[in-house]
Amino acid sequence: MFQALKSLFTPQEPVDYSELRKNGASIIDVRTSGEYSSGHIKGSKNIPLQVLNSKLSKIDSTKPVIVCCASGARSGSAKRILESNGFEEVYNGGGWQSLNSALN
Repeated sequence: MFQALKSLFTPQEPVDYSELRKNGASIIDVRTSGEYSSGHIKGSKNIPLQVLNSKLSKIDSTKPVIVCCASGARSGSAKRILESNGFEEVYNGGGWQSLNSALN
């Protein structure tokens, strides 16, 4: 338990999302389809969190995956789901708008 708490509060190395994307990372937006249709990152794929488990085959597990949502909470859950299903390189990009800014 202590290790899990420690990892929550240990500063992580900054992630260069632009570089990941240039190297073929896919961006999965786990918001609802209604949220996604009101604005999203160009080229991202919408797979709502509530159906993610049944859509894993739609995601290339051989490439890095960046997950995003509105604030970072659902994408955190999505990251854990993907990792528990064998995805090795998964990044929580947080809120889609801040991730979009980081990509440009």
